[in-house]
Amino acid sequence: MNVMMIDDERLALIQLENMLKKFPGVSIVGASRDPHQGIKLIEELQPDVVFLDIHMPELSGLQIAEMLQERGSNVQVVFVTAYDEYAIEAFEYNAIDYVLKPVQRERLDKTIQRLSKRFLHAGSVQTPAPAHPLVRTLPSLAFEGMEQGGEASKWRTAKAQELFAFLLHNRGQLVKKDALLELLWPKLDEKRGMTHMYTTVYQARQLLKRTGFALTIRNAGLEEGYVLDMNGVQVDTDEWERLIHQSEDDGYLPPDVASRAMDLYRGDYFGDYDYIWAESERQRLRMLWLGYLKRQAVYEESKGMEASAMALYHRIQRQQPYDEESYFALMKLYDRLGDWSAVEEQYASLHKLLEDELGIAPQARIMLWYRSWAKQGGRHTTY
Repeated sequence: MNVMMIDDERLALIQLENMLKKFPGVSIVGASRDPHQGIKLIEELQPDVVFLDIHMPELSGLQIAEMLQERGSNVQVVFVTAYDEYAIEAFEYNAIDYVLKPVQRERLDKTIQRLSKRFLHAGSVQTPAPAHPLVRTLPSLAFEGMEQGGEASKWRTAKAQELFAFLLHNRGQLVKKDALLELLWPKLDEKRGMTHMYTTVYQARQLLKRTGFALTIRNAGLEEGYVLDMNGVQVDTDEWERLIHQSEDDGYLPPDVASRAMDLYRGDYFGDYDYIWAESERQRLRMLWLGYLKRQAVYEESKGMEASAMALYHRIQRQQPYDEESYFALMKLYDRLGDWSAVEEQYASLHKLLEDELGIAPQARIMLWYRSWAKQGGRHTTY
């Protein structure tokens, strides 16, 4: 195991070097007190592990780790820190390790064991690139097309998941670091917030590596922010919206394309999470979806596919329970099929919902239709 160290404290470097030399199989290939020079040495020497001090002039260890990731380095990072308790809490959930200053032999032994296991696992397991990578957001964040299954896409923390989701929401655009701090750590001071942010970005990048997707979180300047580059990876909402616009142009979707649209829209945009920032897009896509369902239901009804049309109207009711037109359409369809008890059930459900929840009655034309239908003994001849 080839190891490098970067720490601006000379005595700390000497102490860590003396301790690491006592581990069999560990070879120290370089050390630097200058973080900028340290980055160049890592690229030149290609060590397996780098021990990084967190607090250094100009560049912190967290920033260096971030830059290494961005450049595609596979070096494993161990933070060496005298940082106080709140930072340690963030590191405990990270894929990398940390050791506290002054470094203790027993703690360093655990770090070396952990790194050895990781190298052994990395040598035997390779993450294949997905054949047809798709990121799903409807209603949960998921990576489709992975051969490994779901284990590789389990987020270590909810913050890492939301950070990635927010970058995905703004894919291809610069997301300022200040915006991330305000979104995810509004109650922390800037210094603590930045520490958590760097750690969380690291976690997100590590997960993306495990998925095998070509997604990259690019650092747009140390003081600026991040950009999520898709690199050809598709998002379910993009594909789905193309199909919806096709239905707007044609008035319907053919059966195979309609089936794909139904498969893609499994629920509201990030509907399984309480992401307030996603609400506007959630509402926009929901309205597009309901418009499509109505168009498709009318088309299928016109083609005599009553069962399929009824399924669509029921789906509209589940997603938009106050949509009176779906109840009215089902009342007329059930009447046509001779299922008069279902007509009464639809009207009763609509009447009770509107009266209990909103204190109003159904639209006049729906009530007139129903009364006329009931007066004729449960049959209606005009629609």
